Amino acid sequence: MATAAVDTRRWTREEYERLAEDGYFTPGERVELIDGVIYEMTPQNSLHAAGIRAGERALQPVFSEGFDVRSQLPLALGFDSEPEPDVAVVPGTWEDYIESHPTSAVLVLEVADSSLYHDRKRKGSLYARAGIQEYWLLNLVKRCLQVYRDPKDGAYTTRFVLRAGDIVSPLARPEASIPVGKLIPRKPAVD
Repeated sequence: MATAAVDTRRWTREEYERLAEDGYFTPGERVELIDGVIYEMTPQNSLHAAGIRAGERALQPVFSEGFDVRSQLPLALGFDSEPEPDVAVVPGTWEDYIESHPTSAVLVLEVADSSLYHDRKRKGSLYARAGIQEYWLLNLVKRCLQVYRDPKDGAYTTRFVLRAGDIVSPLARPEASIPVGKLIPRKPAVD
């Protein structure tokens, strides 16, 4: 019995952006292009949204001069990838990106619960291949911050895990000290 060959259609960033311009995606539909594949993103729960806001609030003062802290906005990473990281710190100001998306970042933060595999494997590998020096994965399931550094050959060679009570200093701002507890959303205490 013969089996049919199945091919996957890979998309370029140019094709992906044209699909968006032509209205192929419904308004508000959350999608991103990773290695030529268009992934539908799951809706955010409130804990995930709180993690994004915590990341923004912790990183904004540290990167207030000479950088733009962006939330869920595209990065143009190569020919076939346009992820929308939960938080990305890019050089310059928002005005530097009026005509095109940034092509790199000094730090990317992804907040992960149900998206843990996608964020760790697919996106982590993409960020390493793109030469992004530092990638943080806020793991809401285990309530920790996984820090990835030193990309080489498409993978991060340094990885460590931090928890509430620890301090993290971004490579691009080594003088800064961010309490990891400020990144991990806490549920309010019930009386």
